[in-house]
This record gives sequence, C-alpha cells and structure tokens, in this order.
Amino acid sequence: MVATFETKRLVAARAHPDDLDDLTRMHTDPKVMETLGGKAWTLEQTQAFLERVIDHWDRHGYGVWTLRDRETGAFAGRAGLRRKVIDGYEETELLYALMPEHWAQGLATEAAQGIVRIAFDRLMFPHLVAFTQHSNAASRRVMEKAGFAFERDFIHAGLPHVLYRMRRPSGGAG
Repeated sequence: MVATFETKRLVAARAHPDDLDDLTRMHTDPKVMETLGGKAWTLEQTQAFLERVIDHWDRHGYGVWTLRDRETGAFAGRAGLRRKVIDGYEETELLYALMPEHWAQGLATEAAQGIVRIAFDRLMFPHLVAFTQHSNAASRRVMEKAGFAFERDFIHAGLPHVLYRMRRPSGGAG
C-alpha cells in the first residue's frame, strides 16, 4: 500500500474522514463539477463518495489521495486509482480533479505522472484507463502528457466521453 507520496509541488495522502470539509468544498464548486459532468453535490453525496473511497482503500490497498500544496498545505484536489466497470469490463481508472485556483499550473499532470509510476512500478498494473467528456480539452491534455493514448469514444453517465489507455512499459520494474 502506498498511503502517501510526494511530487515536486504536491503532498498526497490516502483519503481520510477528516478530508470531508475540503472535498465538500470541491464538490459544491460549480466550475469543478462542470468538469466532472454534473451539478454540485450535497454534503450527503460527498460523504457517500468519501465512504466509498475509504472502503476501496480497505478492500484493494489503493485508491484516492487528497492533494495538498507542498509549501502551504492548502487543499489542491484529489487524484487516484479505482476499479471501474466500463462497458462490462473491469478496469483500473486514473482519476483527478483540482480546485479551480490550482488549474493551468501543471499540477494535475504532476499528480497523474506520480500515480502512474505507483500503478506500474509498485502495484504492477498491466494497464490503466482514464476518461473525460469530449469537451474537457484540459483533462485530455493531462492524459496525453501523462502518457495515455486515445482508445475510443464511449458513453458514461449518459454523456459522450473519450477513453484513454496506457500500458505498463515493457522492461519496466517487475
């Protein structure tokens, strides 16, 4: 289990019940939720999300980390890995979301690259997927900068999305 990790500008820690206030602030921000394909969540929806995230860690030994600015400790967002069924197949998904004040600084890419290294070098996953809505060009750039390649279009939550995939490099660890 990799409960914490650091990048040049971020400190990531396994999601914890104490993160509820920060996650609620994120999930009620209309700009953030627009990128996630929906409207603002209630406190109860965020609490249920956090419970699922914690349960995922307990069952699988990996999951979502909260991201904080390394210098200030300010909450920057969340990112991680989760099991997700896509078109009937179980996949391991890379996910990320940042607070708007942390957008366009390369932090999502930095977090994604750190998580990809953990997924392939420590957890030994053979591949990962990531997806977003067609219209989310910034998220697509993060996926591409992290090494993912477009695979196909698909429908998720009733909306058109793009699916990207990355395979574990041959000759890597393990």
